[in-house]
Amino acid sequence: MGKLEGKSVLITGASRGIGQITAELFAAEGAKIVVAARTLNEGDHMLEGSLARTVKNIKDAGGNATGVAADISLEPECQILVEKAQAAYGKIDILVNNAALNYYTPLIDYPTNRWVRCFLINVHAPFILSKLVLPDMVAGDGGAIVNISSGSAIGPGRGPYEDQHNYGGTMYGATKAALERMTQGLAQEVSSHGNISVTAMSPSRIVATPGTIHHNLVTGYDDPRGEPPSMMAQGALLLASEPVEKVNGRVTYDQQILKEFGWIENAVGRGVDTDGSGFSKV
Repeated sequence: MGKLEGKSVLITGASRGIGQITAELFAAEGAKIVVAARTLNEGDHMLEGSLARTVKNIKDAGGNATGVAADISLEPECQILVEKAQAAYGKIDILVNNAALNYYTPLIDYPTNRWVRCFLINVHAPFILSKLVLPDMVAGDGGAIVNISSGSAIGPGRGPYEDQHNYGGTMYGATKAALERMTQGLAQEVSSHGNISVTAMSPSRIVATPGTIHHNLVTGYDDPRGEPPSMMAQGALLLASEPVEKVNGRVTYDQQILKEFGWIENAVGRGVDTDGSGFSKV
């Protein structure tokens, strides 16, 4: 029996990258998956990947999946997404808030509408979706909310700065720091139920995905500075399946927590070789 046998899962940003691989792994562990993104079919986006491909991969492997195209920057579409997920598989047991948006632009040049849209997707949507699925978890057998964060949540610290180049990640880091604070606050709020966990996890190294390759964060899938998306998928599975009392409120890094729980032997990167964000220590 798989670790998620019979569970219903909603995963955002699942047309490619971390979200896609997480959906496929969760399905292989017995979960029924609703995958959400804006890219329904191949060719709808400049990057490879689509909900149709993710669903096909899961079904070809014998799993159960449904794709829902949604723009989660809009609250009504978040509501429709959750309603469709519930209609497909009943109550939602696990929510993975993976979708994220960034434009690599210094703040002095950052268009306000893009700033606002990034916060809508990276912070507001996880709040709205969490609020919408929590009644299922409270009324049922509990559940898990896994928020996908980023090493960008770790700021550059106080000056003077030896590296004075602006890489355009300030906005993204601000949204992920907000997500980590929200994670621990919500974890405290739901702790009285005893069967719901809220966690956040970042990659220990840059994940090689179509997006990170497009933005030249890694040179390719075999870049030794990176890690495969399967590492994040395994970390998300751990946070969604381990006992609540062991993980609730954790803000962590994939390789760090996989090693801590004995799922892997060797670990490198953030949370292992270097400190994580402040919230990861609280």
